[in-house]
Amino acid sequence: MTHVTVVDLDRDGLLDVLATEETLAQVRWIRQSPKGTFQERQVGSVVFAPAHVTPADADGDGDLDLLVAEMGRIRPTNDKIGSVNLFENLGDETFQSHVVLENVARVTDVEPGDFDSDGDVDLAVGQFGYDDGEIRWMENVGAFRYESHILLSLPGTIHVPVADMDGDSDLDITAVVSQTWEQVYVFENDGSGVFTQHIVYGATNEDFGSSGISLADLDRDGDQDVLYTNGDAFDHTPPLPRPWHGVQWLENQGGLQFTYHRIGDLPGAYSARAIDADGDGDMDVFAVSLFADWSDPKAQSIVWFENDGAERFTRRDIDSSPSHLVALDTGDLDSDGRPDLVSGGHHSHGPFDRMSRITWWRNRWNESR
Repeated sequence: MTHVTVVDLDRDGLLDVLATEETLAQVRWIRQSPKGTFQERQVGSVVFAPAHVTPADADGDGDLDLLVAEMGRIRPTNDKIGSVNLFENLGDETFQSHVVLENVARVTDVEPGDFDSDGDVDLAVGQFGYDDGEIRWMENVGAFRYESHILLSLPGTIHVPVADMDGDSDLDITAVVSQTWEQVYVFENDGSGVFTQHIVYGATNEDFGSSGISLADLDRDGDQDVLYTNGDAFDHTPPLPRPWHGVQWLENQGGLQFTYHRIGDLPGAYSARAIDADGDGDMDVFAVSLFADWSDPKAQSIVWFENDGAERFTRRDIDSSPSHLVALDTGDLDSDGRPDLVSGGHHSHGPFDRMSRITWWRNRWNESR
């Protein structure tokens, strides 16, 4: 697996799971219907090395389409084999595939947003490439056609989440660029699709191992902060963790100024997500590990950083199995009022004794027995 997301895709009131699977070259829909019963099937056409799937009403017809980032190949290459796929929801649980960008550097993320304030859904696109890569926004010109506007030409982009980062009511693009740069960017939108580039964080360690970002109001002050993991080890053989791997957050101070805070250490850290897991009113942080030392049976694959209410975090280990977790998302799958977790495993290297494709972690906090 390369990505998981929790969403009510069919709008029946029950949360489903979407996943991208490299081995099958497919997007998979794990539909919950009826409650507590899950059935899995393919959605859309074959997608080679899908890296990310984002639900969005891309065509404005009221249902959820799927934006799929196609790398073409997970392993590094300079070949122009990346694509952006839009799976149009036809309203009857079937999806029609539209390739809206192709023959470009490997695509790792596609996110929706109306960047030019014209009322339709444009796309933010991150391209990892290898020696070359890009960040672009794609202007919706109708009938599943888009015009590209390049924002950055550097390799290594992993994620491009969209949100109003500067409080001016339009949508900006945040991005993490790994490779040599190890930087977090905010592309500030003037409301008409004209963007100004800001580097809001840069690691001094060229082997920092940036592995992803997500956005959350971690300190509950009304703006979006950046959750940031560094745990990548794909460049090393064998891919073992580094002592500086872990989870951090960039606190949004306003005016596109951010303050770095370390949350905690986690070898091979990926996919940090913020939720109030224990119902105490503050945001806790969960993360998974892809590159722990899996020869150690106690190496943790999923952990919880408990927030004391003042953004001081204590790490709580959850489990050491399954191993090699790369993806994480949250949602109340069993409708009990407590947020659960869903993880995805990426078993590209050994050992292969604790394998899992997709795992549901049910939240049992404070459950009476």
